Amino acid sequence: MTFKFGLDRLLDDKDRLQRLQSSNVGLVAHPASISSANQHSIDALMANGCHVLRAFGPQHGMRGDKQDNMIESEDYLDQLHQLPVISLYGEHRYPTPDMLADLDIILFDLQDIGCRIYTYITTLYYFCEACSEAGIELWVLDRPNPAGRPVDGLYLEDGQESFVGCAPMPTRHGLTVGELARWFKSRLSKELNLTIIEMAGYAPEGLGLGWPSERPWINPSPNAASVNMARCFPGTVLLEGTTISEGRGTTIPLEVLGAPALPIPELLNHIQKEASHLLAPVYIRECFFSPTFHKHVGELCTAFQVHTDCPGYDHEAFMPYSLIAACLKGIRQLDVDYDLWRFHDYEYELDRKPIDVINGGPALRTWVDDNNASMSDLLSRVESDARRWLDERRAFLLY
Repeated sequence: MTFKFGLDRLLDDKDRLQRLQSSNVGLVAHPASISSANQHSIDALMANGCHVLRAFGPQHGMRGDKQDNMIESEDYLDQLHQLPVISLYGEHRYPTPDMLADLDIILFDLQDIGCRIYTYITTLYYFCEACSEAGIELWVLDRPNPAGRPVDGLYLEDGQESFVGCAPMPTRHGLTVGELARWFKSRLSKELNLTIIEMAGYAPEGLGLGWPSERPWINPSPNAASVNMARCFPGTVLLEGTTISEGRGTTIPLEVLGAPALPIPELLNHIQKEASHLLAPVYIRECFFSPTFHKHVGELCTAFQVHTDCPGYDHEAFMPYSLIAACLKGIRQLDVDYDLWRFHDYEYELDRKPIDVINGGPALRTWVDDNNASMSDLLSRVESDARRWLDERRAFLLY
């Protein structure tokens, strides 16, 4: 069967298009909101006469123009269609009643990358809540999860919710946005009128391992530059809470780990001895980089890059969260006094350590800093959390 995005299937559905032509519609979109004909969803919908009143832009902007975290976007007028574009990463992150007051249907068409910390699924959760409160229909135009079905990482802990962790699930969840919307609906106190426009021909465990090989990769955010990045992100995103560079300011952000004078060969040898199964599924290439912005600007960093785009890659066995967690533990074990944790404003959680916000609780940090905690202590908890989530998510799978 030919692969189709949820957007493609909507554009092929005359009855649903007629609904959108006679309804007041809001669209949540970003640069990767494209059809298989490479037409942006807002352009395709307007070309089909759909009555789109306004669009909503998530973090990094409707056009994906904002490079880093906590770089806010303003509301503006779309140049092509003269429609208002409301920023949900500026004064507001949650859609307000005024934003929704005259709308009948919200179309949600964001490409996710399969990680709890990537904020587009938080925006989805907020729309699920807001639409249930306002009695507005929510249509989710489903898109692939480029990280596929595997699960990795720890559950978000109770009370540790944030914009980078909206609900209790592991770091790498293995669901599409449509499947996540179904799970979110099950958690709401009020009824949500939810429609999932499913993809056609999507095989999350087949060729492409989550990403349909016949479709080009389009950055959903400026640093999501490849499918390789999407596979690595549930691990490399942890580095945002550390003094170790995740490669921002290079051409391969969130695919690398490095810092000035970091003993990469010793670190990799340490992990090989402690947890060799974390290195085996991927190709680890030792390298150097010098960031042009962000951490360690202009300094030569010793580093390694994680490659999943090569022969021998084992998709089911690759555990990016566990690999980077093991690296942090290894750095601490090689140098107990290493200045590892970063203390800066992170996603507006000013009273919490950034690594704790990212991880969804302090468990990772306390494990890294505990000299008596072994590698297997964390890995056994990750395995337990994965079993729990595989059972919990089963009822919401669509493919």
